[in-house]
Amino acid sequence: MKTSQNKISLTLRTDTEVSINGYIAPIEYSQYDFHLKWDELKNLHAVQPKQKYNTSIFNDFLPEQSVSVGDTWEVQHDGVVELLKQLHPQPNLDMHINSGDSNGLWACLRAYNDEYADIVFRIHAEFKLKEGWFTPSQFTGHLIMDRHSETIAYFRMYVPKGVLNFDINWDRTNDDGSVYHITDIGYCPKIELEAGNKDILQKVESIDGISKDETAKKLIQHFYKSQHINWVSLEEALEMAPVKQKPIHAISIDGPLADESC
Repeated sequence: MKTSQNKISLTLRTDTEVSINGYIAPIEYSQYDFHLKWDELKNLHAVQPKQKYNTSIFNDFLPEQSVSVGDTWEVQHDGVVELLKQLHPQPNLDMHINSGDSNGLWACLRAYNDEYADIVFRIHAEFKLKEGWFTPSQFTGHLIMDRHSETIAYFRMYVPKGVLNFDINWDRTNDDGSVYHITDIGYCPKIELEAGNKDILQKVESIDGISKDETAKKLIQHFYKSQHINWVSLEEALEMAPVKQKPIHAISIDGPLADESC
């Protein structure tokens, strides 16, 4: 699909407000039933179901320079932290277990026209609990700007659904007073912040730009070096190896390479 290479500046008015709804649904599953045994996890919920913000808080999602469709940039921390506090009082962007490429906040201009600009983002964040850590797989979403009024037309930041979409570390204490932690993994059907008219999202998806898959690939490559590898299935490798006269390098893993859920 052809996209405009013209660069645009993205700015927001600072004299308007945005009302954001926050939601954390009851956890449906965890492998070792931590969500049933650990009261803090069992009762996890959004601190503020609804809260108003000055639109300027979203400036941290915007690029400092003019950008073209497909360009990516780092999202600033302060505004994101304030928004995440609507869900939980202690958000953390410096992942407590960091394998070297876990941290990050990135955004991409997916598409725009004279009326709207669609910014897609990916953010890695977690919540410090009183007795451990709750780490969602990722936060992703859209920031759709009304370019005429320089306001927020639609915003959604959420944890994607999946078989498993969070990781937990639960701190426990031995009889001698030393602390150790145990881990679990599970599924929560809804963790999100949302504002504006959701119907605009469908309208914006038809704007000429880059695809969702291409946008997601651009963002994930800022987080994981493994995503720069051209992975193929074993069946494809068996066909390619004799043709290219190359050995097969096979890897077996028991967790995802694409998010923080494990």
